[in-house]
Amino acid sequence: MRNYSKFFVSVVMPCLNEERGVGKCIEQIVWVMKKNKIKGEIIVVDNGSTDNSIKIAKEAGAKVFREKKRGYGAAYLSGFSKAKGDVFIMGDSDGTYDFSFIPNFLKKISEGYDFVNGSRLKGEIVPGAFRFSHRYIAVPVLTGILNTFFKTNFSDAHCGMRAFSRKAYLAMDLHCQGMEFASEMIMKAAASDLKTTEIPIRYLPRIGESKLVRFRDAWRHIRFMLLFTPTYLFIIPGAFFLFFGLASLLLMLPGPFWLFGHGFDIHAMIFVSGLAVLGLNILTLGLFAKIFALYGNLKLVKNPWVKLFIDNFNQESWLKLGLVFLLMGLAISLYVFLLWMKANFGPIFEIRAVILAFTLMILGAQIIFASFFASLMIDRHKGLL
Repeated sequence: MRNYSKFFVSVVMPCLNEERGVGKCIEQIVWVMKKNKIKGEIIVVDNGSTDNSIKIAKEAGAKVFREKKRGYGAAYLSGFSKAKGDVFIMGDSDGTYDFSFIPNFLKKISEGYDFVNGSRLKGEIVPGAFRFSHRYIAVPVLTGILNTFFKTNFSDAHCGMRAFSRKAYLAMDLHCQGMEFASEMIMKAAASDLKTTEIPIRYLPRIGESKLVRFRDAWRHIRFMLLFTPTYLFIIPGAFFLFFGLASLLLMLPGPFWLFGHGFDIHAMIFVSGLAVLGLNILTLGLFAKIFALYGNLKLVKNPWVKLFIDNFNQESWLKLGLVFLLMGLAISLYVFLLWMKANFGPIFEIRAVILAFTLMILGAQIIFASFFASLMIDRHKGLL
């Protein structure tokens, strides 16, 4: 048997009307800690229970704290703030997680890992514990998005049973109040360069009613992940719209562009012109978001290219680029104006050239004004303003 006496472990559980499960969970934790000679405490954070959960938790031997602010994350943050442990272990009080796996988590912590995630999908799922849609759609999809965005390699990024050191907890700097708290932990563990791993666990049928609101909670996870990935939210779609729009404009400039037997003409030019303008707008928002994240010390996965760009940002260069676009648009406009003069200010058909000129002038103006705002943010951080 491994000796865990060097750790003081805080097991933290949120609770909202879990009178049927919370006592059993605490009894199991007490038994596991006694059997494995684990020193520690059990903290139950009541999040507004109206049943006998608090009484049962106290009688079973847990420290009970109340958190008025509702939310999965709010309850955990309250519990972690009161915990005295060197190691935190989190798990729900509804009987879904088998706390006999606590020594498995501590084994990984003792091996030098900062953050240990449980995996239901790699472990044992007792029949009736996992809905088909959650097991085969929601969890794999959300985990896949998180792994892609944040360069992690977890199989079950939304498992609620985890262990991490106090040092890791402080490094992650967690803030989320709702269910997205689970995603925030994984994201910030990656951004903080913590040493992470994953272990299989046993997942059991829930005792009592679920508090999940499926579509709302899934959206909150996705929204939060997007907010913390400006590259995927802004830069990639913005760059695609911008370059696709400009390339399409140039293809249609001489005349209709034929593809699969269909001609793309003036109406399509107007559409891709708007797409190019929209693309640059989104792209500059992504740049601002990256600057804000870097200087605001937000826990994003580090992007060396963005930091290199910001460190070498030169407003004059971007002003020149904006002026080039602006002058090209003005030159084309002047050309059209001269053609109009030549026609004695009568009707002319130079719509293609006008669309291109208008697009270039808007892009040029956007680049110029965006460079001023970027310079304002960067110079302010450098103490030049």
